Amino acid sequence: MDTVQLKIKHRPFCFSVKGHVKMLRLALTAASMTFFIIAQAPEPYIVITGFEVTVIFFFIILYILRLDRLMKWLFWPLLVFALVAAVCCLADGALIYRKLLFNPSGPYQKKPVHEKKVL
Repeated sequence: MDTVQLKIKHRPFCFSVKGHVKMLRLALTAASMTFFIIAQAPEPYIVITGFEVTVIFFFIILYILRLDRLMKWLFWPLLVFALVAAVCCLADGALIYRKLLFNPSGPYQKKPVHEKKVL
């Protein structure tokens, strides 16, 4: 009887209040990213919101699979952060490449060649 009393009843993550709150947060963040895309907001807003959606999604997967309890030897926040940072670096590189492809001269306006300097 002592072992039964000492055993903590575990509710699955999907049915806990914490799980519902995290899934609601994921849904709201994904909706805001969708609205940013539809409204053609500046790219940093979309990238930052996408970064947040990715982080929330990885944490939900982590809790559903109970990896935080199975692999105590692994410092998992570092691994999750490294994966998300790698994805964001790739996305940032793609956005910079696209921006440079469409505007190779850079953000500064160059003067036309036929314009004379006034001394």
